[in-house]
Amino acid sequence: MRIKFWGVRGSTPTPQADNLRYGGNTPCLEFRSDGGSLLIADCGSGLRMLGKSLMREFSGRPIRGHVLLSHYHWDHIQGLPFFEPLYDKTNQFHFYSYSLSGATLEEALQGQMSDPYFPVDMSAMHAVCTFTEIHEGPLQLEDFVIRACRVNHPQGCLAFRIENNGKAVLYATDHEPGDPSSDRGVRELARGTDLLIYDSQYTWDQIRGPKHGWGHSTWEEGMQVCQEAGVKQFVLFHHDPDRNDAAVDQLQEIARARFPNSCAAYEGLEITL
Repeated sequence: MRIKFWGVRGSTPTPQADNLRYGGNTPCLEFRSDGGSLLIADCGSGLRMLGKSLMREFSGRPIRGHVLLSHYHWDHIQGLPFFEPLYDKTNQFHFYSYSLSGATLEEALQGQMSDPYFPVDMSAMHAVCTFTEIHEGPLQLEDFVIRACRVNHPQGCLAFRIENNGKAVLYATDHEPGDPSSDRGVRELARGTDLLIYDSQYTWDQIRGPKHGWGHSTWEEGMQVCQEAGVKQFVLFHHDPDRNDAAVDQLQEIARARFPNSCAAYEGLEITL
């Protein structure tokens, strides 16, 4: 299984000079199974460049992929209108996320492209798109197996355990520790994984102070999950928009002193398991 990071920033894109090494695009990850299946996790602004890469790679051949959405906040869906493969009728994408009380998954995604927020709506997207609301049980997507759990975030969020050919990754973004059920669920999904990609947006001082209830975690909590659940590698993710390259470097150095097999996610990072 191969993972590539196309967007690693939290909350809002940050296209400024002092963020260039880690990148300013919001969350988007590409997973390729050993059998060649395509899985996308989240549709932040990094999705635009992934789309261009796929169009070059497939060069007119149909693209088929599965898309996991952790939740519906803007920074995790704002790349969708700019994902070029969705405008080609030969392509197929299947979207998965949790159900909302007032809208279906499809309706929630359509909302950001409705009048007056965008010049065209989703009817301009000619790819074959299907939408499935998922629960926590195992989900077979070609040769991927997906397990999900609810985490502690305003309006809801899912963490995903992604398995392929004996390897496992936990993608756990937008989770605020402190809710016993969510904390337990994250640790259960993390058990024995090869890689944890974890929300490291805030510090404990921020969570205990002005950012309490905003729905994010710390690198310290991610490291604790790794140690308790026997995770092999830790990736700090969802970097704060106010944390520049130098500040992320500093967090990475501190994390490595406590858990050596750690790194901070950056755009273009590729990990093969």
